[in-house]
Formats: sequence, C-alpha cells, structure tokens
Amino acid sequence: MELPAAAAIVPGMDSSGTLTTHHPASGWQRFSAALRGPAVATCVALAVAAALLLNPIFQPAFTVVLGRTLFVGLVLLLAFAAARAWPPRWLPTWLSPVLAVALAAPLATFVVYLHSTGGDLRAVFLPNRVLGFLWIAGSALFIGLLLALGALLREREAQARAQALSFALERSRLEKQALDAQLSLLQAQIEPHFLFNTLANVQALVESNSPRAADVLKSLIAYLRAAMPRLHEATPTLGNEVALVRAYLELMQMRMPDRLQFAVDVDPALQQRRFPPMALLTLVENAVRHGIDPAEDGGRIAVGARAEAGGLRLWVADTGVGLDPHAQPGTGLANLRARLQGFFGPGVTLQLHEQAPHGLRAEIVVPA
Repeated sequence: MELPAAAAIVPGMDSSGTLTTHHPASGWQRFSAALRGPAVATCVALAVAAALLLNPIFQPAFTVVLGRTLFVGLVLLLAFAAARAWPPRWLPTWLSPVLAVALAAPLATFVVYLHSTGGDLRAVFLPNRVLGFLWIAGSALFIGLLLALGALLREREAQARAQALSFALERSRLEKQALDAQLSLLQAQIEPHFLFNTLANVQALVESNSPRAADVLKSLIAYLRAAMPRLHEATPTLGNEVALVRAYLELMQMRMPDRLQFAVDVDPALQQRRFPPMALLTLVENAVRHGIDPAEDGGRIAVGARAEAGGLRLWVADTGVGLDPHAQPGTGLANLRARLQGFFGPGVTLQLHEQAPHGLRAEIVVPA
C-alpha cells in the first residue's frame, strides 16, 4: 500500500501579481486527499502480494488470507491518513503517523483473528493462530513503517521545494519592486534635464531677437503636449519614441535651419516593439548639444533602427565635432544605460563609436 504524503503548501501568484500560498481548507480535505485512487490501488496490490507470499504457510484458503491482508492494509492506510490530517498537538508532526501505523498493524490483525474465532478470545491465542498473527502483524508493521517513512521523506522534500519556490517568488517580487523604483528615479532625473535643455534653446532664440522664436515656441508647446503624457506610458513603444525624436529634430531644425539636417530611418515593422520612453531621444539630444551645436558648420544626424538576429539595433549618428577625449562622462548616458538594463535586462549594450572624418555614432544593441 502507498501511504501518500500530505498536501504540501504550494506557493503561487494571484491575478494581481501578489505572492500567495494555498493551504488545505480542513482536516477532512487532507484526509480525503490521502485516500486517492492510486493510494488505495497500491494498498490492494500489496495486500494481494502479501497474501500470495503468506498463503503457503497458512492452513486457511487463499481467499481467507487475502481478506485478512486487505483488511489490515486498508486499516493502516486509514490510520496514516487520519494521523496526517489530525496530528496530536503534543507529538511532532512526523511522529504521529509512524505511531499510528505501528499501533494499527497489531490491532487490526488482532481484530481479524478475533472475528475469525467468533469472538472467542482464548481461541485467538492458540499456537497456530499466534504464529499466523505474528506473520501478518509483522509483515504489516514492516511494510507499513517502511512506506510511512518514505511518504514522510517525500513530503519533507516537497515542502523544501515549495519553500524554495516561495522564497524565489518573493525575491523576484522584491527585485521587481526595486527595479520599478529605480526606473522611476532615473526617469525623474531625465525628464527635468530634457525639459530645461529645450527651454534653454528657446531662450537663446528670444534673446537673439530671432524672428523664428514665436514659431519655435509654438512648436515646443505642441511637442511638450505630445511628449509629457508619454513619459509614464504603461506600454511605451518604439513608434511613439520615433515620433518624439522626429518632432524634436524638427524643432531643432527650426532653431538652426542652416546648420542641421536629419534623417529618420526606422523599419515600420518595429513600431510596436516595447521601448523605454526618452531613451532614443536622449541620444539625439546629446548629438545636437555636443555634436552639432559646437561644430562651426553644423552637421547631419541620422537615426535608425533595424531588427538583427532576433534582437534590435538602434543608432544615432552625427557628423558633428565628435567625442572629446578630455570630456568627463555625464550622468545622462549613465542613467540611460541603467534604464536600458532595467527595461531589457543586463544583455543590452550602449556603444559609442567615432565616425570618419568626424562625428559620433551611438548604438543600442538589444539581444534576442
């Protein structure tokens, strides 16, 4: 007979993403779960095997021996299930089913022999019956204890696995919360930085009494109306990011029409790919500020994105002054790297390459 392990605590996630554990509702449910079909079938199979082995040394017919082993096996299964469902508070959890099996084996055998003698207690202790009693009770005790200990060991292993899974789920939830907080912090640092830089550009036009200042300001207002709601999108896409990049470059081209040309080449099939907001725009802003603005003749900015080996490659290339070897690394690129890794995972890279004869190419490579 198979003595089943009690149902282990199973961790999981509910619909809101909260870690949960599922417990059996009552002792009756645990008791009925321990008497499932496989356990009963194993119990019957072992009883038949025991009857076949013991039949040659018994005088009664095989059916009588089989009835005795079946009765004893089922009693042991019930005793084990009851001890697992309602363990005494004053005993260790593992000890109560072992004691239940150890006590049930001789008691069930005694009930079988008392019934076979019609209730005659003295007849139970006749030598032949005592020998049969010892064979059946001893076999039931050995097999029952062996299976009970095996079931308890399997249960302990299942509980250890469930606990490890519970810890892993809890750790994953805490890591996700920490990552969300980090992304929110990094994004909060980037948003004012971008806004103040854009306003500084408008201020420069106003101070120089440029006739284009009013048109640029109108474009800026329209741009900010489109951009600000997208900063906290639940599902930001590359298509939205490209639209912002194009609007920003148009705005910058209005500020310096003779010094800035640009081209945006993004595969339309990538429009719905998830992409962190303001990430590509940060590279474009850096190209304008550190590449095109300092260049005497201005330059050209090329923005593109292509699928590559199941992943994604995006680039912002300019023909400006290039990378200053003496410049200190700013917080903008550091924050961008952290945001990209938080969004795509540690495999994403942000690479900077010098362009000939001058200029800089920034590439974001997202692995498959």
